[in-house]
Amino acid sequence: MLHTFVALVQDKPGVLTRVASLFRRLNINIVSLTVGESERTDVSRMTIVCEAPDTAAHRIRASLYKLEITVDIDEVGRSEAVIRELCLIKVAAGPKTRSQIFELANVFRARVVDLAPESIMLEMTGAASKIEGLVQVLRESEYEILEVSRTGRMAMRRGFHTSRVLKALGSAPPKQTVPDFGTKPEPDEILPNEFADVHEEEEYDVTEAVDDHGEEG
Repeated sequence: MLHTFVALVQDKPGVLTRVASLFRRLNINIVSLTVGESERTDVSRMTIVCEAPDTAAHRIRASLYKLEITVDIDEVGRSEAVIRELCLIKVAAGPKTRSQIFELANVFRARVVDLAPESIMLEMTGAASKIEGLVQVLRESEYEILEVSRTGRMAMRRGFHTSRVLKALGSAPPKQTVPDFGTKPEPDEILPNEFADVHEEEEYDVTEAVDDHGEEG
């Protein structure tokens, strides 16, 4: 079974050799290993894909933690992370077969990055299964594949980092922002109702007015 580990390690010489030697001692095969810069200048990011039983995953993670060069280690699954790979494929193609390779590249959403009189270079980014599917179709179609270069898998967990990873990176977790609906005014700040002290006028009795007028007459 394939396991994907994302390791943050110190950026200094000999780190790659230490990690590779660890897997050699554990007798575990590395399928792909990608190393590059991270969000910190003194920390490198390694994505390690290895083939090992499920029972060995915990042992691999614990062994990587024991290395003093390791800042943090995380095992990510396919459902909880975005995993991508970049591949360059150079195919032999003449004037008669170029259009067919162009159509095949469009089906797999690959890009043509170089066009020579006798070859075409395709660039493809996606899951490993998608890249392997393109290579298989090219071979089954009897196109001659001249060169294949794959970067290996790169993985990043979806959503926010966990607090443990943020602590290892030396940054604080993001604070949740609460929408401001305005502050409630104090009682003395409330404007008085100018009509509160005004009483309703007494009803004017029409019959009394008529009687008074009659008595005067």
